[in-house]
Amino acid sequence: MNKLTERQKTILMLVVREYIDSGQPVGSKLLVKNYRMDISSATVRNEMRALTEMGYLRTTSGRIPTEDGYRYFVSQVMHQADLPNAIQRTISHQFTQAHSSIEQWMTLAASVLAHQTQIVSLITAPRNEQVIFKHVELISTQGRQVLMVLVFAGGDISQQVLTLAETIPQGRLSLVAERLNQSLKSLSEEAISALPSRTDLLEKDILLLIQQEMHQRGDGSAGEIYMDGMANILAEPSFADSDGGRRTLRFFDERSRLQDLLSSTIADSSIGGVQVLIGGDEGWEELRQCSMVLARYGVPGQAVGTLGVLGPMRMHYARTIPTVRFMADLLSGLITENLSGE
Repeated sequence: MNKLTERQKTILMLVVREYIDSGQPVGSKLLVKNYRMDISSATVRNEMRALTEMGYLRTTSGRIPTEDGYRYFVSQVMHQADLPNAIQRTISHQFTQAHSSIEQWMTLAASVLAHQTQIVSLITAPRNEQVIFKHVELISTQGRQVLMVLVFAGGDISQQVLTLAETIPQGRLSLVAERLNQSLKSLSEEAISALPSRTDLLEKDILLLIQQEMHQRGDGSAGEIYMDGMANILAEPSFADSDGGRRTLRFFDERSRLQDLLSSTIADSSIGGVQVLIGGDEGWEELRQCSMVLARYGVPGQAVGTLGVLGPMRMHYARTIPTVRFMADLLSGLITENLSGE
């Protein structure tokens, strides 16, 4: 891309901002009138023509931004604005009213993000970057069935119903759980694998199931996805009235691909760092008409997740970016408090 003059930078920023606000192609006369520019519309038109030749704008009864035009705009507004204090206080107050449970935080965060940005929110539950055992409970339910409840460092919980070869009294189940809790507490899967083999067959079987669950949770995939705001996307004509939009909507139903997207695109980002993907930056063809604003949250090395929004390229970046950043910082604080209170 050619280097822009200061005038071209100003005009490009105004075109993108005007198009985001109105959704209509932008003409030179409109810019001069709306922004009281001290140059003629002919000069603005010449500069817009140059920006088009450089790939920042395209012509359609006026000028609209290209993907590169949006990318330039985002690079300029990325750190310019904070979320207004009144909105920060409102959001923080909503979380003080919520119970201290990961699931409720995720559901509320998805709802708040969708409401504040008016597009679709996507949040993955925090997962341990290194899965660490904390506690196991074995509860006799009916006949040979036993409920195994696994708790990992960071508050992540797994529950599964086991069908044993024979009925085991609750007293023995509790004794096995107690022995495992004493020997496995605060250990990683690797450390557990290095322990001496068990002689008790039931204890050995339960230990194998624990290791399998820890291995599955440590495979680097994103956690459970919480979504909200689908109605916001359905109201967008660019999604409802095009093949590309319909492909994007179908993409939301493929949870495994969504998890892959969220885990791969944000994996190398720092906690609280915002990443903006425009027009399928990462090669996701279904998202060619979309932009995503994503951030990691949590505590490095302990429990991390991804949050963000997905919507049309014509989204309000100057409002969306600080909203995502604030929500990431807020959830990181909550996760930190939850870990310190263990």
